[in-house]
Amino acid sequence: MAEENDEETWELRLYVAGQTPKSVTALANLKRHCEQHLKGRYKIEVIDLLVNPQLAEGDQILAIPTLVRKVPEPIRKIIGDLSNEERVLVGLDVRPFTKQ
Repeated sequence: MAEENDEETWELRLYVAGQTPKSVTALANLKRHCEQHLKGRYKIEVIDLLVNPQLAEGDQILAIPTLVRKVPEPIRKIIGDLSNEERVLVGLDVRPFTKQ
């Protein structure tokens, strides 16, 4: 049972505006990075600002697509299609996962 609590679940929120090529690319890149570096330890919530524009205010979204790391704190944001893996990992402060 203790194993479940060893690693915090990352809560990631991706803000997009419809199914634009950049939004679709950002989600695909995010899923790939998460599967590679946070496998089994992440949740992705996609928020379409065309459907729910009022949700942009809470995380102060000024550009899209924007990725927000809610948990673990502190909150971090990355703007763009997330194609640069190194920039994403540094921006999210992802450290390699090693089990001992």
